[in-house]
Amino acid sequence: MPPPHVPELLRQQLFRGTTVVRRGLLTPRQLEGPAWRRLFRDLYVHADVPVTHELRVRAAVHLVPGAVVTGRSAAVLWGVPLARTCDDVELTVAPGSHQRRVPGLVVRRAVLPEEDLWWRGDLPVTTREATAVRVAASLPTDQAVAAVDQFVSSGVIDLGPVRARAAVARGPGAARARAVCALADGLAGSPQETRLRLLMQRHGVPTPVAQYRAVDGDRFVARVDFGWPDRKVAVEYDGAWHGDPAQFGKDRRRLNRLRAAGWRVVFVTAEDWQRPEQVIAAIIAALSE
Repeated sequence: MPPPHVPELLRQQLFRGTTVVRRGLLTPRQLEGPAWRRLFRDLYVHADVPVTHELRVRAAVHLVPGAVVTGRSAAVLWGVPLARTCDDVELTVAPGSHQRRVPGLVVRRAVLPEEDLWWRGDLPVTTREATAVRVAASLPTDQAVAAVDQFVSSGVIDLGPVRARAAVARGPGAARARAVCALADGLAGSPQETRLRLLMQRHGVPTPVAQYRAVDGDRFVARVDFGWPDRKVAVEYDGAWHGDPAQFGKDRRRLNRLRAAGWRVVFVTAEDWQRPEQVIAAIIAALSE
């Protein structure tokens, strides 16, 4: 069987099926073959092109003229990976716009202030701050706080401007966005660290120092996720990557240095989320010793 016909012009770029058929580059039958991947109605790429959320955003903007990329999709364009490849693309259009429902797209209608609009290359998108506020207003609380923390810890934005933008937000979700931004601190190294911080806060655990640099005299010992330096207690979230053999040895040497300096360390793993009351009990017990 001969290999599929692949015009060189179409190997890398996004294209409309009706356009290439009209120009004679492909036949409708060829377009349905294994050489091409359909992203949305009438929008295709070559099968070798990696499909990412950003590529799906580009395709969606072709489908909805005049739309602005918002929410988690805008976060991806700003370099904050809040949406997976398969997640719906979020676009915003002006009130009164009429669009057919398209699977894989969430199109909302709202007035976007001029100062909230920006461009990432050739894609219309909300500004960093407006994007973070939109995410804060639309996600469940812990997930939203973790998302704002990701924006800040990744260096995309500072927490002050985000809170300032949330302070002047109006409309549905504005009060929620302000509450979320007030809870964010921008220090977490991962979403699970944010979740752990919020869990401790809700259970009345004394406020720790996030990303604390533990020292022994003038000697640096280790940076810990959460530390109570006056009691020499640390809490660490132990993510899956810590199971890597190379990382395991490094972690153990680090733990030994902390213990030698008189620190007690409480580890929290993904499995511990099934029993958060035990996590809190272990932390309180360490702080009480």
